[in-house]
Amino acid sequence: MIKKIVIGLWIFLAAVVLVTAGIFVAISKGWIGYMPLVEELENPSYKFATEIYSEDGKVLGTWSLEKENRVYIGYDELSPHIIHALIATEDIRFAEHSGIDVKALVRAVVKRGLLMQSQAGGGSTITQQLSKLLFSPRAESVTERVLQKSIEWVIAVKLERYYTKEEILSLYLNKFDFLNNSVGIKTASFTYFGAEPKDLKIEEAATLVGMCKNPALYNPLRFNERAKGRRNVVLRQMLKADYITQQEHDSLKNLPLTLKYNRVDHKEGPAAYLREYLRGIMTAQKPEKKNYRGWQQQKFYEDSVAWETSPLYGWCAKNKKKDGTNYSIYTDGLKIYTTVNSRMQQYAEEAVTEHLGGHLQSRFFAEKAKKKTAPYSWRLPPEKVNEILNRSIKQSDRYRSMKASGISEAAIRKAFDTPEPMSVYTWNGNKDTIMTPLDSIKYYKHFLRTGFMSMDPVTGHVKAYVGGPNYTYFQYDMAMVGRRQIGSTVKPFVYALAMENGFTPCDEIRKIEQTFITEAGEPWSPRTSDPKKRYGEMVTLKWGLANSDNWITANLMSKLNPYSLVRLIHDFGVLNQQIEPVISLCLGPCEISVGEMVSAYTAFSNKGIRVAPLFVSRIEDNDGNVLATFTPQMEEVVSASSTYKMLTMLRAVINEGSGGRIRRNYGITVDMGGKTGTTNYNADGWFMGFTPSLVSGVWVGGEEPDIHFDTMADGQGASMALPVWGLYMKKVFADKTLGYEQSETFQIPEDFHPCGNKEEEDSPTQGLDGLFDR
Repeated sequence: MIKKIVIGLWIFLAAVVLVTAGIFVAISKGWIGYMPLVEELENPSYKFATEIYSEDGKVLGTWSLEKENRVYIGYDELSPHIIHALIATEDIRFAEHSGIDVKALVRAVVKRGLLMQSQAGGGSTITQQLSKLLFSPRAESVTERVLQKSIEWVIAVKLERYYTKEEILSLYLNKFDFLNNSVGIKTASFTYFGAEPKDLKIEEAATLVGMCKNPALYNPLRFNERAKGRRNVVLRQMLKADYITQQEHDSLKNLPLTLKYNRVDHKEGPAAYLREYLRGIMTAQKPEKKNYRGWQQQKFYEDSVAWETSPLYGWCAKNKKKDGTNYSIYTDGLKIYTTVNSRMQQYAEEAVTEHLGGHLQSRFFAEKAKKKTAPYSWRLPPEKVNEILNRSIKQSDRYRSMKASGISEAAIRKAFDTPEPMSVYTWNGNKDTIMTPLDSIKYYKHFLRTGFMSMDPVTGHVKAYVGGPNYTYFQYDMAMVGRRQIGSTVKPFVYALAMENGFTPCDEIRKIEQTFITEAGEPWSPRTSDPKKRYGEMVTLKWGLANSDNWITANLMSKLNPYSLVRLIHDFGVLNQQIEPVISLCLGPCEISVGEMVSAYTAFSNKGIRVAPLFVSRIEDNDGNVLATFTPQMEEVVSASSTYKMLTMLRAVINEGSGGRIRRNYGITVDMGGKTGTTNYNADGWFMGFTPSLVSGVWVGGEEPDIHFDTMADGQGASMALPVWGLYMKKVFADKTLGYEQSETFQIPEDFHPCGNKEEEDSPTQGLDGLFDR
């Protein structure tokens, strides 16, 4: 009887072994459950974020799919503390097994399955956990999870065949999601500790490895004490494995868990406007007219030109990978090397914050306080203001959501007039307050907007780019996307046209008010800011430009061809096709972007050669292979001799005219030229300034042209825009590591004389009031 029982047990055991073996063979062959193909095992699907770098090697940000903000990192870039912590905690016999740790598995089965000990530890190896991360979807039942476990064992054994131990560790750490938009160890290291993985301290590495058990439960951002306890468990395991000493363990376990948290959000961080601009142009598709509405024809024209002339525009659609598919900035782990300098970008953002946030915005709030039409000008009728605000209400997400929910128009309007708690943006951080949704719309419209760009006039490298006060709250880019009227900053184009037509800075015009007949046959009498200054006198063109005198400029324009001016403006790189060839064009009613203006002004610093902005120098793949390089596009706009004449006049703007605050208020002594600009009723304030090695432009204004200062003192370009330029350049010159010196000068031939001959330049009749450079 006993013999039969023994034989029966052996037969049963053999049957179990055979059935189990059969099951695993079936799993391995893919007959039961899902078994990835060899190609999938050899090349697991990882979606790597694209990194955007500054020219000096700093990461400006990333582009990724939601919950896939993963940046690849190789094993040799990992701190040994991370490896030691992971092995000691998750898989102490990692170097010995081939995917399955039999000893740990038996222990887990006996203690958890038979003895019901919940703290007995798991039996999964790092390789098994990797197979789960790679190929196991979320199980819907216990039965499904048991089947998944069996499949993971088979996959783990196969992974061990295809990869080295180091590669498995790297794959695991690159795959794991540490939450807070931090997928993979590289992103997590920066998010929680502001460091590269190779620079993590022992206790920091232990914290991140501790999260691998359950990143939500042991998240140091939400549960600091709990995460600290888990960190100390990891440290204890490292001690047992002899990776740290008893002294190190005792010291480290008592340290507080201190984070250097960096929120990962494409709306935050340095150069947010530039990153979003690049994302848009790199992912652009070939323009088709049918995809553009009637009012978007200018946009269609610009996109079509960019598609044909710019290698960066639509780069993903124009370039394919080895497998024939197009590149993706969200999944292919590209490295985009921009021309932006991280410190100069910082200085530009600081200059905007200091002037707008520290001075100008408070003055705007004060001017508009208790005004019925605020933030709009008093010139705008109240009914027009209400019309604009009603349109803004209907464009808001709140309105659209309520409308989609079937709420009546009356109820929606009542909701917009009902006060409620909310958090609103201020220059000093968010503030909790109570106001109506309608008042919040008015509140945000009070904020002045800005656009700033700085570039090298020879290489075209864009060094700094600011599209607004804060990308999180004001996402419309006023550096390269938005256009506004440019006011008197158009005048250098008018004077350049005159120089090309044989005029000189010394030519004189009588300063008197005149009425001109427009192309439509109507009278036009331009105003000027200081009509009494030298009224009736003969003044030089140099004086007229230096003092931004509208009468002199209009008189000069009457001697030129408006059509020629339009062509010249386009030659300067302006794409706006809606510029009208009228005499009043000389005062800047045309709308141009900051980026176009900065590019145009490079010609004055570069002997008449305009350089297009270059935002990206090269693109690399995930392995460091160069996929594309980019070079500047150049075009001669005006002759070198005309440029030298323009330098004489644009220097005078700074040294003797409307741009003099640069010298007085900011201590800028460098050889430079520039031009201020202010449009009607102070709707737009501009300043363009250039040195031999840097051209920068600033625009400041309201969200809409009718939102502006009502006083010239605060609303002119010299008050709104010029200070941003001055603060920025002061910081740039103070940073000696950047290589910009105030001692640099423009290189002009010694035998060149702006007035055509030395005698004429020095003659008493031409040298009024010491106007000419000696």
